[in-house]
Amino acid sequence: MPSRTPDAVTEPAWAPPAGRPPLSARMMRATWRGLPAKRYEAGWEPGLVVPAADGSPLVTDHYFPRAEGDFPTLLVRSPYGRGLPWSAMYGLLFAEQGFHVVLQSCRGTGGSGGAFDLWRNEAADGRATVSWLRGQPWFDGTLGTVGPSYLGYVQWALALEPPPELKAMVVQVGLHDPCALFHTDGALRLENALAVGVGMTYQHQGVAAFLRATLRLQRRLRAVTTAQPLRGAYVSALGGEVPWLDDVMSHPNAKDAYWHGASSAQAADRLRVPTALITGWHDALADQTFEQYGRLRRAGCETALLVGPWTHTSALQRGWPQVFAESLAWLRAHLHADPSGLRPTAVRVHMGGENAWRDLDDWPPAGAATSWYPAPGGHLTELAPTDRAPLASFRYDPADPTPSLGGPLLSRTAGPRDNSGLEARDDVLTFTGPPLTEPVDILGPVSARLSISTDTGHADVFTRLCDVDAQGRSVNICDGLGRVRTAEGTPSQITVPMSATAHRFPVGHRIRWQISGGAHPRYARGSGTGAPPVDATTFVPVRLTLHTDSALALPRGSGPTT
Repeated sequence: MPSRTPDAVTEPAWAPPAGRPPLSARMMRATWRGLPAKRYEAGWEPGLVVPAADGSPLVTDHYFPRAEGDFPTLLVRSPYGRGLPWSAMYGLLFAEQGFHVVLQSCRGTGGSGGAFDLWRNEAADGRATVSWLRGQPWFDGTLGTVGPSYLGYVQWALALEPPPELKAMVVQVGLHDPCALFHTDGALRLENALAVGVGMTYQHQGVAAFLRATLRLQRRLRAVTTAQPLRGAYVSALGGEVPWLDDVMSHPNAKDAYWHGASSAQAADRLRVPTALITGWHDALADQTFEQYGRLRRAGCETALLVGPWTHTSALQRGWPQVFAESLAWLRAHLHADPSGLRPTAVRVHMGGENAWRDLDDWPPAGAATSWYPAPGGHLTELAPTDRAPLASFRYDPADPTPSLGGPLLSRTAGPRDNSGLEARDDVLTFTGPPLTEPVDILGPVSARLSISTDTGHADVFTRLCDVDAQGRSVNICDGLGRVRTAEGTPSQITVPMSATAHRFPVGHRIRWQISGGAHPRYARGSGTGAPPVDATTFVPVRLTLHTDSALALPRGSGPTT
């Protein structure tokens, strides 16, 4: 790598008249603290046109180190525009560290031609962009990719048929399966769907347009999410029809032909490109990241995993200094042949409850799960029941749906929250263990086995793990939702995945299991009839009864604390 100082600026021979990166990006750059010192001054070549495979123009900005020498290239493809924050976080920062950065607007967004589709064009457009790169005088044949959320999806799409130049990937809070973003076990992730609709429709139009649209959705959220039917109700909040949003909301079954080709999960099954993964415990896409990691490890691909105390958005805000440092170290190791910044283990996770980091050899770490059982009086115990008797019941009323509170969302309301008020509702069951006399560490995937009967045969069940402190504050750790289908009065057993966690329950705290009939508007409210969520117009209250042969499975684990 050339040895340069930031004040030693030499324009490369190929460079256009030197253009400084946009003022907005430089101003944002000045607000960050805790980032590595820059190595080069950055240049900017905006408004390049890259032809897609079908000839559609893909508008592209090129950031580069203003210095002589060869530098690897990072491809960043986004449907959210090329302005803030992407121009600063990816264009400017990585160019200052010695990378060419190609920041491109996906088709149908940010001035690029063609029509945006949620997934159908990304693989071909990514390959066309790499073909264009091969003809650029500054491209040295070494390519990496980086980016969050949908910017992660385009990386997986390119990795389905990875070009030979691709030497490293960094997928931050990333997506690979659009269906799983919008649906869980047939239940519509309503709040996520609306948030994605706003982001995809307005963010590429600029910060002001995006903020106006976000505020409009917040004002109209209740009206939209309680409409009968849901189909088309979003139009007033989003300012018009969004055809792809109608489609994704209307197809809850991942096996439906509509979703054919949407998931790029299989890319990880045969990938040989070193790939770093970053997520947060309250990231709406955390489960997809854990799946990516598992697939890559089974394929023998070099990979690393960082899980912080973040939501989908806070990973790129308060978590950004650490996320950037992790990403930069991985890209330097595999594109600059400089492994000095890599950490010694494959996995680093933030341990909730003790505010510390743990380095692990793998995820999940080895360790057996322990079962906790609900007991009369709202108790939670490790003593297994001796029967399958009814234990407790509650009435879920779609006219007054159990509200959602925090958790893994795309919005600013995500994350840990005090659940005490929610748990005081009549439609929420809680089972709480005794004060702990020694710490309990949970590391790995959490799940619930529920034995449930209903009086209508159709219900949703939301299940959540909480940490209750000595003052009675109940904070959500992880959760999940499943759908129950039963013959009237006959219990049915379902297993509900509740994502994963790394959390220490300290001495004096209590473990709590929370159970309800939904979490609205995070999930579309259950109708009680089994009707598709977007089409339901008849809503029937449901009585759910929990039986004693239910259990909460908590993975016990350990590892060194850093």
